[in-house]
Amino acid sequence: MAKIKVTQLKSGIKKPQNQKRTLEALGLKRIGQVVEHEDTPNILGMINKVKHLVSTEEA
Repeated sequence: MAKIKVTQLKSGIKKPQNQKRTLEALGLKRIGQVVEHEDTPNILGMINKVKHLVSTEEA
């Protein structure tokens, strides 16, 4: 299965609790942090929920 790199670009401060929890579930704790995940529908849905805070690229 394909991999996807997720980079946090903006802070989760002053964002709704569900978006903060989504960032945490993706493994993102700080701006500039990069994590790698499988390209599954679950992960893509989580990324879509916080797409204004992160950037993605194929790994």
